[in-house]
Amino acid sequence: MHLPRHALKAVVLILITLHLTACGTILYPERKGQVSGKIDPGIAALNGIGLLFFLVPGVIAFAVDFSNGTIYLPSSAATDQDDGLRVVKTEGPLTPDQLQAIVSAELGTEVDLSQARVTPETAPDQASIAPRLQQLVTAP
Repeated sequence: MHLPRHALKAVVLILITLHLTACGTILYPERKGQVSGKIDPGIAALNGIGLLFFLVPGVIAFAVDFSNGTIYLPSSAATDQDDGLRVVKTEGPLTPDQLQAIVSAELGTEVDLSQARVTPETAPDQASIAPRLQQLVTAP
């Protein structure tokens, strides 16, 4: 069986494109932005397979997954230490009453934030929260 030249080119182009794309970025796009953690062995193995067959695309796959943070397991599985922080994701801006309800639910006890000085801040990513809290705790 003899493939036409244009069909062969298309197959090669598709294979090269698949190998140039990083597995973690394709399989877990929601992981983008993670800066550290435990490496996902499945993603590392898939990238390693690309490394075995084609050196340059495999290296590119690892580089893309590391730069995007998609090679790391989700942060809930990646943290070995308890830094005392809990991440609660919400949709849209919160009212003071909603914030008080969320904090009370997370702590398991009633919390009164009516006298608290609360200043909302938006974090660009989860990794930037702990250093910012440390700044607030140590501020005079």
